[in-house]
Amino acid sequence: VFGDIKSKVGKTSLIMSLVSEEFPDEVPLRAEEITIPADVTPERVPTHIVDYSEAEQSDEQLYQEISKANVICIVYSVNNKKSIEKVTSHWIPLINDRTDKDSRVPLILVGNKSDLVEHSSMETILPIMNQYQDIETCVECSAKNLKNISELFYYAQKAVLHPTGPLYCPEEKELKPSCIKALTRIFKVSDLDNDGILNDNELNFFQRTCFNTPLAPQALEDVKNVVRRNMNDGVKDNGLTLKGFLFLHTLFIQRGRHETTWTVLRRFGYDDDLELTQEYLFPLLKIPPDCTTELNHNAYLFLQSVFDKHDKDRDCALSPEEVKDLFKVFPYMPWGPDVNNTVCTNEQGWITYQGYLSQWTLTTYLDVQRSLEYLGYLGYSIIYEQESQAAAITVTRNKRIDLQKKQTQRSVFRCNVLGARDSGKSGFLQAFLGRNLQRQRRIREDHKSFYAISTTYVYGQEKYLLLHEVMPDFDFLSEADLACDVVCLVYDVNNPRSFEYCAKVYKQYFIDSKTPCVVIAAKSDLHEVRQHYSLSPHEFCRKHKLHPPQPFTCNSTEAPSKDLYTRLTTMAMYPHMAQADLKNSTFWLRASVGATVFAVLGFAMYRALLKQR
Repeated sequence: VFGDIKSKVGKTSLIMSLVSEEFPDEVPLRAEEITIPADVTPERVPTHIVDYSEAEQSDEQLYQEISKANVICIVYSVNNKKSIEKVTSHWIPLINDRTDKDSRVPLILVGNKSDLVEHSSMETILPIMNQYQDIETCVECSAKNLKNISELFYYAQKAVLHPTGPLYCPEEKELKPSCIKALTRIFKVSDLDNDGILNDNELNFFQRTCFNTPLAPQALEDVKNVVRRNMNDGVKDNGLTLKGFLFLHTLFIQRGRHETTWTVLRRFGYDDDLELTQEYLFPLLKIPPDCTTELNHNAYLFLQSVFDKHDKDRDCALSPEEVKDLFKVFPYMPWGPDVNNTVCTNEQGWITYQGYLSQWTLTTYLDVQRSLEYLGYLGYSIIYEQESQAAAITVTRNKRIDLQKKQTQRSVFRCNVLGARDSGKSGFLQAFLGRNLQRQRRIREDHKSFYAISTTYVYGQEKYLLLHEVMPDFDFLSEADLACDVVCLVYDVNNPRSFEYCAKVYKQYFIDSKTPCVVIAAKSDLHEVRQHYSLSPHEFCRKHKLHPPQPFTCNSTEAPSKDLYTRLTTMAMYPHMAQADLKNSTFWLRASVGATVFAVLGFAMYRALLKQR
C-alpha cells in the first residue's frame, strides 16, 4: 500500500481500520505487515498486507516490496489535488520502471477521506484509468467511517485472481482476441452435437461443469432473454450461439463480474495469460520400462463421440473440411497428409472411422504425451468428468511378465519391417491398408508414411497391428528400431542381392532374440531369381528354425489379402506358440481360419454400427 506521506492520504489508517474495524486515534508512520487468513476472505486465499512509509524506509526497500507484490494499492486523498497528481507524476512511473512490461502488477487507485467531501473524485480519476491499462479499478473509501474498507481489499484480491487486463479492452469496450479465442474453444468443446448452438442440456452441463450447479429452467430463459434484448443473432432455435456466448462474457466483465469468466477459463485449463497450462495438457503419467500405452474403453467412446459430432454427412469418413472443423479447438493442425497414408481411407482418400481410431491408437502408442495433449484440446477430462486425460490411458504390464505367463492383455502390437532398399517394405505397409500397387502409385513422395496401423482379428479378438518401416541403415539400428513384438524381414524375389541384407540383420540382431521373426518373399508375382547368398532363403529359414519365406505381392486387381497380417499379430500375441508350432503348419492354419471367420464377423458388426450411426 503506497501513498504520499506529506499529503497524509491515510494509507496506514485504512489498514488499521480494516484490522480493528474502528478508526484509530493514534496512527504510526507505518503499519506492521499483516496476514489475513484464507478462511475470512471471500476468495479463500491468505492475503499479506504490506505498508510502505517514505519516512521509515529506503528506496531499495520500496523496490524490493514492488518486486514481491501481486497487487499494489496507490492511496490518494479525495480532498487533496497534489496527492492525486502524484499518482501519475510519481507512483505509476516508479512502479512501471521497476516491473517487467509483459508482467505488470495490477494497480488499485484508492481515494481515501471520502467523508470530508460531498463530491466524487471519479471525474478526475477516470482519464487516469483510461491512460494506464494496469489500473484494475478505483475505490473511494473512508478509514474514519469504515466505508468500502473491506471492499477495497476484496478488489485487491480480485485484481490478482481475476484480472481484467487479459480479458477486456476498456477503450474498445470488447473482449481481447486471446480471450475470444479461448472462449470460442470452450464453446466448441461444450457444443456436444456440433450444431453451433448450446441447447438447454448443453448449457446445463456447462453450468454444472464450471459452477457445480445446474441452472433452473427460468434462469436459463432469463439468460437467453438478456441476450435477445441486446442482439439479434445471439439466440437461435432457443439455444445460445457463439455470438451470444461471447456477449454474455462481455456483459459479465462490464458489470464487474469477471470472476465468472475466469472460473470458466480456469475450469477449461487456462492460465492467467490465457494459455492452456502444462499441468492441464500434460498430466503426470508414470510409464515403467518395457510397458506400452493404449487408450482405454472410455477414451475410445469419447473419440467415437467426437467423430460422430463432426461427421456431418454421416458417411463414416471425415472429409478435409470435417477434419479441419474437428481440429478447430487445437492451436495448430496436428495431422499432416502422411496420416492419410498411415491409416485406412475411403475411395476418395478420406480417413474412415476405423482409420481415425487407428491414428489415435498409433499416437498413444508412440507418443503418449502428445496423445494427452490432443485429448486436452478436445476437453476429454471435462466432458467425461475425469481428473485429467491420464484417465484415458492404460499402461500395459511389463512385457517380460506377458512372456512368463504366456498371455497378454495388450491390444496394440508393433511389427518392425526391415529390408534392403526397394525390397517392397512400403508396399507391404500400404497393402495392410487395403491398397494394391496401382493405388499405391498415386501416393506423393512427400506424403509417404513409415507407419501403417489397422485392426486384425486373432481368435475372435480385435487387435491393432502397427507396422513400422525401418530405414535400411545396417550400421545404425537403434533400440527403437529393434524394440517390437514381431519382425518382418522383407526381400525382393526378383533382386539377387536383396536377401543378403535380411540374413545379416537377423544374424546380428535377432538370432538370440525372443522376438518372433518372419521372412517375407515380396513381389512374388515376379520371376524368382537365385539370391547371391551362401544359403537360399528357404535353407536359411530352415537352418535358423524360422517359418519358410512367406510369398507376398500387392500387384493385384483386388485389395491385398489380410491373412499374412493376422498371422503376424498372432505371432506377436503368442510368441511361445509361434516357436512351438514351427515344426508343423497348424499355427499358420489356425491363424488364417480365425482371420477369415472374424474378418467376416467384424465386417458384419461394422455394417451394423454404420446402420445405427
